[in-house]
Amino acid sequence: MSCKSGCKNEIPDEQKKILEAMAGMTGPCGSKDIANVTGIDAKDVSNAIKTLKAKGYIGSPVRCKYEITAEGKSAI
Repeated sequence: MSCKSGCKNEIPDEQKKILEAMAGMTGPCGSKDIANVTGIDAKDVSNAIKTLKAKGYIGSPVRCKYEITAEGKSAI
């Protein structure tokens, strides 16, 4: 899969599912909350959160709690 500069919004399905779940939540949530909503294993959610955080799609306003950023919303 070759990507030029226009591919920044192409994210793996699992990460997209996590972002979509977070977009539907009313405030910061933990990885276990996201795992319960998505059905994705909590360890996989934690790994995806690290990646999404590095991309700027997720912020961490409180320790161990996460929320989707404006960039994350525009990616989905």
